[in-house]
Amino acid sequence: MKLTRLTRAAALILGFVSTLNLPALAADPIRIGEMNSYTSLPAFTIPYRKGWQLAVQEINASGGVLGRPLEVISRDDGGKPADAVTTANELVAREGVALLAGTLLSHVGLAVSDFAAQRNVVFIAAEPLTDALVWSQGNDVTFRLRPGTYVQAAMLAEEAAKLPAKRWATVAPNYEYGKSAVEAFKSLLKKQRPDVEFVGEQWPALFKIDAGATVQALASYDPEAIFNVTFSSDLAKFVREGRTRGLFDGREVVSVLGGEPDWIDPLGAEAPEGWLVTGYPWYAIETPEHVAFREAYMKAHDDYPRLGSVVGYVTFKVIAKAIEEAGSTETEALVEALKGLALDTPLGPVTMRESDQQSTMGTYVGRLTVQDGMPRMVDWTYRDGLDYLPPPEEARELRP
Repeated sequence: MKLTRLTRAAALILGFVSTLNLPALAADPIRIGEMNSYTSLPAFTIPYRKGWQLAVQEINASGGVLGRPLEVISRDDGGKPADAVTTANELVAREGVALLAGTLLSHVGLAVSDFAAQRNVVFIAAEPLTDALVWSQGNDVTFRLRPGTYVQAAMLAEEAAKLPAKRWATVAPNYEYGKSAVEAFKSLLKKQRPDVEFVGEQWPALFKIDAGATVQALASYDPEAIFNVTFSSDLAKFVREGRTRGLFDGREVVSVLGGEPDWIDPLGAEAPEGWLVTGYPWYAIETPEHVAFREAYMKAHDDYPRLGSVVGYVTFKVIAKAIEEAGSTETEALVEALKGLALDTPLGPVTMRESDQQSTMGTYVGRLTVQDGMPRMVDWTYRDGLDYLPPPEEARELRP
């Protein structure tokens, strides 16, 4: 039977009205702007990306956030502050993202944090370790996830103070992260051991270390112990040259990040043994929350997790919970939701402190060895970041 003109119009109206009851608008994705140094530092950032991809998959499979899926607009920041700011601007202005997340290098994170403050957009700094990000250059819209240089230096200084060594030398990349790590370690160790002295420093350019010259200079100081802050390709070159020249023989080495599989695993059986390090013994952590994460990650990616994997995963779990608690993606609501936000993670519970807008995430401290041709941490313990951060009232005084 043919529809009359009136009946056809009525049907169209009814069809339109019925669509109002569908979650069409509610299903519009929440766009998150994510950036990191994927081409320049793939050892950490590729696992980081796999981590946040797993988190987003889990979030969307469980119904999304506020009934909407998360959509990640991911970009490479080039590992350069200027490129990162340009990328952040494109994500905000062209892609219309609700907030920004990511970055690894400290000077890149600081540049994006400044941009975020100017544009009044939330920035979840996933990996930059400089404490300037949350203290001297902190702002209302920036929140930091990983334990920073002060916290990791405090953990290592606590153990270094127990060593008999009195004469120390340091080696660190000559940029924000390296400088802040050395400054914190020296200050914290001297407080616990006023008898120690620092007899020499080496500041190789980031990713351009002249390992032979650096090792030779360190040996000339005749230290009893070395504090190492190099990572990535610089770490590999430093370790190989140091072993060849006997720099580590009879000397303690204390190394920030030295136990992170992202940086140490490429050395394989060449990895140093006996170093005191912060790191991530993914193969030995048997807490229920970590086992569940490890199994899900390995199933999704057919690979073992690195620390970057955990950071990426937790970053997007934080984002999802903040949006859920805020009830919107408005900056002011997100900021209030993030302050004091508590979350269970593969490493245990963390809280985003209101006083300085950084999380209480901790890390693992132990000794390096080689087992079955691969670097492994032994005699490790997990250190809660809250136990090493300055009290809230002191942290507030450190902010502008």
